[in-house]
Amino acid sequence: MTEPTDPAFLPPLPGEGRGGGKRRIQRRPPVEGRVPPSQPSPGRGRSKTVKAALDAWFVARGWKPFKFQREVWKAMAGGKSGLLHATTGAGKTYAVWLGALQAFSEARKASSTRTTSPPLTVLWLTPMRALAADTLRALKQPLEALGAEVHPWSAGARSGDTSSAERSAQNERLPTVLVTTPESLSLLLARADAREVLGRVKMVVVDEWHELLGNKRGVQVQLALARLRHWNAGLAIWGMSATLGNLQEAMHALLGHADGVLVQGQVPKKLVIDSRLPGRAERFPWGGHLGLTMLPQVIDEIAASSTTLVFTNTRSQAEIWYQAMLEAKPEWAGVIALHHGSLDREVREWVELGLKSGELKAVVCTPSLDLGVDFLPVERVLQIGSPKGVARLLQRAGRSGHAPGRPSRITLVPTHSIEMVEGAAARTAIAVGHIEARHSPEQPLDVLVQHLVTVALGGGFVPDDLYEEVRGTAAYAALSRESWQWCLAFVSQGGPSLAAYPDYRRAVPDAEGIWRVPDARLARRHRMNIGTIVSDASMSVQYMGGSKIGNVEESFVARMKPGDCFLFGGRLLELVRIHDMTAWVRRATGKRAAVPRWSGGRMPLSNTLADAVVQQLALAGEAHYDSPELQCVRPLLEIQQQWSALPTPQTLLAETLTTREGSHLFLYPFAGRHVHLGLASLLAWRIAQHEARTFSIAVNDYGFELLSATEVDWPTLLP
Repeated sequence: MTEPTDPAFLPPLPGEGRGGGKRRIQRRPPVEGRVPPSQPSPGRGRSKTVKAALDAWFVARGWKPFKFQREVWKAMAGGKSGLLHATTGAGKTYAVWLGALQAFSEARKASSTRTTSPPLTVLWLTPMRALAADTLRALKQPLEALGAEVHPWSAGARSGDTSSAERSAQNERLPTVLVTTPESLSLLLARADAREVLGRVKMVVVDEWHELLGNKRGVQVQLALARLRHWNAGLAIWGMSATLGNLQEAMHALLGHADGVLVQGQVPKKLVIDSRLPGRAERFPWGGHLGLTMLPQVIDEIAASSTTLVFTNTRSQAEIWYQAMLEAKPEWAGVIALHHGSLDREVREWVELGLKSGELKAVVCTPSLDLGVDFLPVERVLQIGSPKGVARLLQRAGRSGHAPGRPSRITLVPTHSIEMVEGAAARTAIAVGHIEARHSPEQPLDVLVQHLVTVALGGGFVPDDLYEEVRGTAAYAALSRESWQWCLAFVSQGGPSLAAYPDYRRAVPDAEGIWRVPDARLARRHRMNIGTIVSDASMSVQYMGGSKIGNVEESFVARMKPGDCFLFGGRLLELVRIHDMTAWVRRATGKRAAVPRWSGGRMPLSNTLADAVVQQLALAGEAHYDSPELQCVRPLLEIQQQWSALPTPQTLLAETLTTREGSHLFLYPFAGRHVHLGLASLLAWRIAQHEARTFSIAVNDYGFELLSATEVDWPTLLP
């Protein structure tokens, strides 16, 4: 994953102060760390080329490019697009960014000799706001070193964290390179002058492509790229990733039907994956997800390290763990922190800067910090509970030792017994190179309908032309005329069912046959709701007469009354009143508190990790307990074998039980909670075809339960 590093927190090179530069490019044998006196410093003299200035900048820092970085620079110089897949912390950001600076420097000099900033030239897409801010800091480093006379580019960011003042300035003039998110790019495409603003973009960089590829946000990116290619046939597109199992398919989804260059950079890196195990597995819970029984061990790990990231899978779990750590170690107040996406921007930025400077001893966080963000002082990473996927485990491990030559270490902290098996399974899967493949969704019409309205706002469209443009993406390559006509009918009148309602006339053809949005009110509503991330309505949380803390979902606050308390932002808060979609609060002490819950917080177990878990259980069934995790959980697995059986890749385990509640069926496909919910519903329906019955359904990542109040002959009825 692309990992921009803030040089201010790197150990200085010989003869170099604390401001010394990025360390993710291979070091040459010892140099003095300064530009030789005979070489002019970068940025002085209009005659100095960008390449020469960058060469001098490299020499000053004792850097030497890796082979894969030179391959990217060569491909960019030839105007090619592609996908860069390289080890975490190897230098993907500079491979692409320095290639762009060199590739477009000659074109700039040929067109103008002005030192003012050129118009928007490079779009840099990131999936997360924290990554956008960190990437911007990294991109500015070489620009500042080159100086405006050598390369007068400006850099800026646009995301949900961008202030209104900065947005207003960007509406007047965008920077030369803009770091943004898929949602903010769609907002730019919805501007009336979208073609004028974005038509001159020469390159789009999609960071962490694996994070976008397998979901509708990735489809949103594909549609946006198709629009930009329509305006500029020579547009260069580059994707970056460190955790992809299907590289050719991923590159095809990024580039559409265009050919591209696949660059792989495998920089040797030591990765240590271990587990913090309980003393006695017999007393360790089979279920649960908080894992607070492991709090003493986690405290010991943090105390023994300089800076630690403690990852949890949900915001609620992060809040609970942070509070538990403060109660266990009150003296750590001020040196440990909490970070998740619902906290206010200023709070998140304070935590991120504290990590970079090494002032914080530990940060309890969610996936808000597991993508690309670079904190060099981080020595250890702890994962509370299952990472739910092999690629996600690699991403989080890469937050420690984030530089070439430095080892990365992640310690898994199980919250229940089967997660100990997951730890051994994940380590084995990584050792043999089994990483999840990400597949682009096929023809999600909801995303396409939204894109039609966006394009109608951004200058309008002719249906036949846009149809061919959309079919140029991997997601809609097989889009039929019937589906296309259905989408047009939906945006023009809401389909046959909603034609009588004016609010569903979102886009209609004008006198010249160009489809536009006729209603300014509908245009504003569309811009406010652009994106594919589904969430409940949120409400601000703010101190009485004080600062904003963050946002929680309205459905959570709606269940509370004044005087109730809840944990948020690592604080115990008392609700005072609700007014203007704001929950006004004050600090509280000693009261029982609720913990906010956010919808969509649960991540299903990936198929790759689930298959690896079943392989480990099969080994245990053959009495092969070769890993520390299997040794620890061995007493429980042996009991399971005595009373029932262990699943294997060839055996689907089903267990039946009759209690006073009724007749139970337990089935263990190990396919993840989403698949299990569908399977359980289907199986219940099929069984009910023989005789009318009512079923209760319970699912988790390992299996599901069907419960009927009446007796069921499961062996006979199971298909």
